[in-house]
Amino acid sequence: MNTLEKPLSRFQLPKLAAIALGGVLLVGCAGNPPNEQFAVTESAVRSAVSAGGTEYAAVEMRAAQEKWKQAELAMQKEDYDEARKLAEQAEWDARVAERKAQAAKAQKAVEDAQRGIQELREESMRGIQ
Repeated sequence: MNTLEKPLSRFQLPKLAAIALGGVLLVGCAGNPPNEQFAVTESAVRSAVSAGGTEYAAVEMRAAQEKWKQAELAMQKEDYDEARKLAEQAEWDARVAERKAQAAKAQKAVEDAQRGIQELREESMRGIQ
């Protein structure tokens, strides 16, 4: 009797079952669509657009939107690992765009305030003369 024809011992059967179950679990984890990440990314992109990312951080915003489109295509192809990776990258690009837009708006507000202060000083100097 060759080894392929021998019945499995009571010790081998649990090992084989564990290996098979482990393989199914690994495939199951890798095969899950990244729905939660997609929701987070979509929110980050919308937030960046609302903050003025397209105006103040065009490069970062374009990168976020491109990666987001690529992630959606990967999702349609059921390449979930790639979709998750691209969605995460798009999220971070969008967050950078949002922060950059906020910083640009804050800088503009500071400049406007400084200009206002300068105008007040000039007015007050005219009043003294």
